[in-house]
Amino acid sequence: MGIEIHPITAADIPSVADCIQQSFADDPYHIWAFDQRPGKFDKERNLASLRAKCEWGMRNALFYVAKDSDDPSGQVLGVGMWMKPRNATEPETWAEWLDGYLLWFKQGWNLVRYQGRGGLNTKRYWIWKQVQADVQAEIWDDPTGYYFCNIVAVRPGNQGKGIGRKLIELITKTADAEDRKCYLESSKAVPNIAIYEKLGFTVAKKMECEEGGDKIDLYCMFREPRPKSKPKP
Repeated sequence: MGIEIHPITAADIPSVADCIQQSFADDPYHIWAFDQRPGKFDKERNLASLRAKCEWGMRNALFYVAKDSDDPSGQVLGVGMWMKPRNATEPETWAEWLDGYLLWFKQGWNLVRYQGRGGLNTKRYWIWKQVQADVQAEIWDDPTGYYFCNIVAVRPGNQGKGIGRKLIELITKTADAEDRKCYLESSKAVPNIAIYEKLGFTVAKKMECEEGGDKIDLYCMFREPRPKSKPKP
């Protein structure tokens, strides 16, 4: 097997959405935010939402896929999507605003098309978004911005092959060259925290979301840029 990393293409989107859905099926946040009762979670509705997010990410994020170069099917084995650093004083561009509106429209159409949100608990979703905004306002103190790991996923059955590491190091190397920090949030403490720590991340804060007696913890992690090694004399 030869794992290769490439920028996402439109043809990759169905496989990318499937990879993300399968990877997050047992994720604590997913279990908390979606109704897990039989017949409540609509996989097709969720895939449609993920595809819309992928289309937005192609134009607005650093979005990469991992594939086996020996697999003629081109199945996506891993996904990494990072938001680009944004200066605190930098306004949103018209193109970004338009893409955001287009994503909103597509998700609205999915709402009508599938007659619902596919099991998403919108109250819990907005609780998470508010807590996330509050925490980021508290701990994001670098005005030059961060490389924000929005999604990193490895298709089940392909862990331990270095796919996640490749998808993360692709960006952390760039961050090091630019002397920038990286940031991510994980709702799975084990084994994710230990894995991210090996890649240079440290836990800065635990984000706590609660509704109806059910609680979810997410771990906010930063990575400081690593200095370039000096050539030996």
